[in-house]
Amino acid sequence: MATPAAPVRPPSPAARAAGAAPLPRRKRRGLIKFMRNRAAVFGAALVLLTVCMALFAPWLSHYDPVQASFLTVRQPPSAAHWFGTDELGRDVFSRLLYGARASLLAGVVSVCIAVAIGLPLGLLAGYFGKLIDGVISRIADALLSIPFLILAIALAAFLGPSLTNAMAAIGISAMPRFVRLTRGQALAVKAEEYVEGARAIGLGHTRIIVRYILPNVLPPIIVQASLTIATAIIAEASLSFLGLGQLPPAPSWGSMLNTAKDFVSQAPWLSVFPGVAIFLAVLGFNLLGDGLRDALDPRES
Repeated sequence: MATPAAPVRPPSPAARAAGAAPLPRRKRRGLIKFMRNRAAVFGAALVLLTVCMALFAPWLSHYDPVQASFLTVRQPPSAAHWFGTDELGRDVFSRLLYGARASLLAGVVSVCIAVAIGLPLGLLAGYFGKLIDGVISRIADALLSIPFLILAIALAAFLGPSLTNAMAAIGISAMPRFVRLTRGQALAVKAEEYVEGARAIGLGHTRIIVRYILPNVLPPIIVQASLTIATAIIAEASLSFLGLGQLPPAPSWGSMLNTAKDFVSQAPWLSVFPGVAIFLAVLGFNLLGDGLRDALDPRES
């Protein structure tokens, strides 16, 4: 007669707490490391400042960014116009605030496009390998062989000048970076023992990818995304400078610099303020990305 199996006891509260503790503790440790990094905190403050400029532009400025006034053409900074006026008498401070919307939108949306395409392709290439890996990797290598900005300009010129097309061009140009990064992370994670154990007990490919591969791939993807936003902001400004991005009279930091190039000696403030805005926004996202990389790195104590 078979011996009855011993009943399976549910884990005690202490055991459950011990199993649940590492994740919150790791998050808390990462947050503490991030807050101790002064450069990362400064970068986060710059990013927050840029976001506030974009969100609260109607309340921070009393001027219409596209309303021309030929009575105030190219006036220097004053109490009435803090950053002066441009060649059509429009308030530069107002256009700078509203231009932050175009830059942030281009940065965030284009990176979302790149991640939405690159992340699944990288997971497929890294997990399945063989023919799928070969095809996806060769396409990514071909796109990576073209300089990022050159590819973005070519795609934007093909699609036509508009902010939407510029975001799509930047997103497609940045996509190969996420394919390669995700593929490398997936190759490393799928060789871990817990993934081999999950495969041995019969879990399907989709469940393994979603439950075991994807969570371990996300931290470096988040870091790369924050760094790529900075690159996308520069790319959007470059496309707008060339007339392939945000079209006038809608404000954009790149188009403002395009206009300012004809008045560098007569009205230097037209180029100084948009240039400083681009510099600070890009610096903020770069410092934030470096801080996130250090905080999310499990090898750092």
